[in-house]
Amino acid sequence: MEMVAPIEVREKKRAALLSVGSALLLVSLKGFLVVRTGSLGVLSEALHSGLDLIAAIITFLSVRVSDQPADERHPYGHGKFENFSAFVETGLLALTALYIIYEAFDRLFFHSVHIQPSVTAIFVLLCALTIDLTRARTLGHAARKYSSEALEADALHFSTDVWSTIVVIAGIGLVWAGETWKLPWLVYADALAGLAVAAVILWVGSQLGRRTLDALLDAAPQGLQREIARTLERMDGVLDVERVRVRRAGNRHFVDATVSVARTASLEQVHTLTDAIEKRIGEIVPSDVMVHVEPRAPAGEHLFEAIRAAAQRMGLAIHDLHASQQNGRLFIELHLEVDENLSLREAHRQASDLEDNIRELRDGAVDVNIHIEPLGRHIATPDAGIGEMNQLAKAIENFLNRLPAEFDELVNCHDVLVRKVEHHILVSCHCTMKSELPITQVHDVTAALEDRVKEKFQQIYRVTIHPEPSSEK
Repeated sequence: MEMVAPIEVREKKRAALLSVGSALLLVSLKGFLVVRTGSLGVLSEALHSGLDLIAAIITFLSVRVSDQPADERHPYGHGKFENFSAFVETGLLALTALYIIYEAFDRLFFHSVHIQPSVTAIFVLLCALTIDLTRARTLGHAARKYSSEALEADALHFSTDVWSTIVVIAGIGLVWAGETWKLPWLVYADALAGLAVAAVILWVGSQLGRRTLDALLDAAPQGLQREIARTLERMDGVLDVERVRVRRAGNRHFVDATVSVARTASLEQVHTLTDAIEKRIGEIVPSDVMVHVEPRAPAGEHLFEAIRAAAQRMGLAIHDLHASQQNGRLFIELHLEVDENLSLREAHRQASDLEDNIRELRDGAVDVNIHIEPLGRHIATPDAGIGEMNQLAKAIENFLNRLPAEFDELVNCHDVLVRKVEHHILVSCHCTMKSELPITQVHDVTAALEDRVKEKFQQIYRVTIHPEPSSEK
């Protein structure tokens, strides 16, 4: 897992520390007002701010822990500390709201408390309101920038403080108006303001609690799984998206994706595809991605691809695959490469197993003929006699360049190389042909040219011709 950038850690800690300082100042101001006014609304605000102070301290500590890199005991990092701290804050919110509700009903129905509203109280609350607005905005910006759930919870607390402070100011104002205009029933406005604050706290706590509980229980973010699945389905090389799982720990996401690919894809092709999938998911949401690949037969898979897949499953290398219809039955020919150190019995067993697998593809209605040849691993050393080989190379080049009159497809031949390796004479050369020819026709022509060279120079053991288009010469 990547380490968190130092600048990100510093900014998150700075925002959390600012929150602690602001909460401490607000608790002091509102505690002073509780003593001066005796207002339940102010008391509820003071308790709320006290809760915010505890929550801010928890947030600061959780941010410090959550940004630590993964270790042996925590391979997925420490991001859940942010979710846990937000969950603790939710519980504290609920306890505060229940106390405020209890005190409000007690004042409404059982014990009357004299309220002493004043300009000082309203002024102090307006100062607190300004602090709440500034802190909520600062924390909200840091939370969005770094996807920090702990900072988001703290910002949410202070945004609710804004509304609850407004409600308390209105409650004190109404009590003051009741005393001024001789309207005694307005004395209940303070208790009602406290209930309003409790309602705001419970509503915010329920929203925050649901989100943090989802994070702790690894609930998938709404719509993210489907968005990732739709994106992967459109990627070249992906046949189907079988499963996508997403979990979140703090500001980090972990994505597990299971996709199916063509079963004939090579390991390198699959690796390249998984790298592309990881990069594409990272563009949707910054995440740690794990991709599991399942080999599948694509819809309408060609018979030759199915045969290659069967050979690949058995760890066998094949080439020169041909098929034809003969007397109502399918006839398949191919070349099988086996370890050159095998005996005929061992090599034949591998060929027979492959034949059985091919017949199963067509329910047995197929004839198979397999040519067995050694899988080259030995690097040979050329024998002496370079001068003689150079003379033979010149003769072969002259011979081939007389053949365009017979082979219309041929333009010229060049770069003829002749070498004697372990008592065998091997020839390789380049032949230029017309660029527009289909590769099947080119293959036939090169095979014919190789045969003509071996007929003319019977001492040659093998001829290999590399065809190239005339447009590139």
